[in-house]
Amino acid sequence: MSHDHSGPVPMTKAARHARITDVLTREDVRSQGELAKRLSEAGVQVTQATLSRDLDELGAVKLRTADGHLAYVLPGEGGERLQRTRPDTLSLEQVSGARLTRLAEDLLVSAEASANMVIVRTPPGAAQYLASAIDHTDFHTILGTIAGDDTILVISRDPQGGEDLAAALLRLADRRP
Repeated sequence: MSHDHSGPVPMTKAARHARITDVLTREDVRSQGELAKRLSEAGVQVTQATLSRDLDELGAVKLRTADGHLAYVLPGEGGERLQRTRPDTLSLEQVSGARLTRLAEDLLVSAEASANMVIVRTPPGAAQYLASAIDHTDFHTILGTIAGDDTILVISRDPQGGEDLAAALLRLADRRP
């Protein structure tokens, strides 16, 4: 049986997700229509409903880039992709820090500490994005984060560093303790 490669090839969901991730990490995509067009150019035919579901499953969210337009970003990308649209003089830490500040202003509801842990509350569904921004910022004092739907556990390297860390996060969000 010969394969005719001229038509669109049916893809598994995992393969489609990989293609979408590839497109979103390489370029600024401002709409689902634009994403569908990019995928189509790569030989991937997808309905609007499927694409919408894929974006939801991948956790894609629209964030404002340096030049002020909204573009899809995947959680875990951190500031790397947004850095492309900024002047080369900025370091990744500054870009990530700027992104963290912006997200903290929008998403950080509260931060409460105990020993080396901080519980950060966000609106429903927003914890992954804020945790991703925290993870991609060069905060040496942070050992790591665990995010749920509306709550992030941030762990400080310092056994008693929770209070300072909570205060720093609240300052970023301009909600001084």
